[in-house]
Amino acid sequence: MYSFTIQPNEYLNQSVQAFYHTDYVGYRNPGNPDYINTLKNTYGNSSNAILSNAVQELENALLEDLPQIFQLLQMNTLIVCVVPRAKANYLANQLLFKSTVRNVVNRLNNGFCDDADYIIRHTDTRTTHLKQQAPNYNNDGQRPYPGITTDTCRISDKVRGKDILLIDDLYTKTINIDEDAIQALSNNDAKSVTFYAVGHTVFIDKGKPR
Repeated sequence: MYSFTIQPNEYLNQSVQAFYHTDYVGYRNPGNPDYINTLKNTYGNSSNAILSNAVQELENALLEDLPQIFQLLQMNTLIVCVVPRAKANYLANQLLFKSTVRNVVNRLNNGFCDDADYIIRHTDTRTTHLKQQAPNYNNDGQRPYPGITTDTCRISDKVRGKDILLIDDLYTKTINIDEDAIQALSNNDAKSVTFYAVGHTVFIDKGKPR
């Protein structure tokens, strides 16, 4: 596991402590955590065996990293939230990232509290990892802008006064979805927000991900 700091920008008004499991160097490139892409299951047609293997790889990463984060932060309780996917409605096998986080948190139990539903998408946004329109996929909705989380999600009042660990599958500095979600939690009076992503996008060649 690695640590970094998310810096303030137009989406986020304070620096935030953050962690990630491994570099994301591009789908199917050597050493890349391709299970992140598999679990997105964008078109809902991945086989159960492939999805099951991806779930296991994600579980292994979470079971390794989350206890370390808890020890480093030295908090009594961490409320675990998940950055919602871009659309309001998905099939169950397209929400395996969220359900796997929930299952791992419940297994760890001591010190962690599962509240993955503290942020729920109610209005579609643009799926940012798709660079162009794809057949049989309606990629409608707004691209990221400051305040998009508040505008398109329901955020529970229960975040108030809580220490939150916000989890996403992939952090990409130029997208700002995570920054905006962190700010939304802060605006709803979270006591603190720490961020964790499984993958952290590596940039080379004029800012393009490898």
